[in-house]
Amino acid sequence: MAAIEVSGNARSTGSGRMRTRMSTRVDMTPMVDLGFLLITFFMLATTMSKPTSISAFFPAKGNEDGLPIKGSGALTIFLGSHDQVYYLDGIAPNDEKASASLKTTDAGIGLRNVIFAAHKRVSTLEGRPSDDRNALVIVIKPTAVSTYKNMVDVMDEMAITKSRRYALVDYLTDAEKELLGDRIEEKK
Repeated sequence: MAAIEVSGNARSTGSGRMRTRMSTRVDMTPMVDLGFLLITFFMLATTMSKPTSISAFFPAKGNEDGLPIKGSGALTIFLGSHDQVYYLDGIAPNDEKASASLKTTDAGIGLRNVIFAAHKRVSTLEGRPSDDRNALVIVIKPTAVSTYKNMVDVMDEMAITKSRRYALVDYLTDAEKELLGDRIEEKK
């Protein structure tokens, strides 16, 4: 049992009589019980932080031969090394004008501005309202030299720009490898 004890001692009051002090004993057992009850209560009543993740939507099985996407309605993003992003805006990667149209930007504000400009360009092409986020299809293609951080940064930009139609594609075609050339070669 936990207790605080104060020993008694005699003191003179000055009038000649001795005054004795009684021993004070405080039992700390209920305080310990209360402490454990409070700890248990807060452990059970507190909600733990919930993990957050990116929501991804996949097409239904068997619907793989959908309509082809026009090059003018697409933005193709290639992830490079050191936060570099290469993109083709409105041109298919196998087009003969693709090598002249390949541009580069950073994975932050630069990419955001490119996406906003592409949304605006596509909405004016098809006569849709400028706030329609379904008009543009964005194809994101990581390369061998890109990092996971690059991909997460680009996916964050999709959420920031409220782009609704985008796809993360994990392979490069031969035309795209030829187009990017040594920009995606791994250094040994």
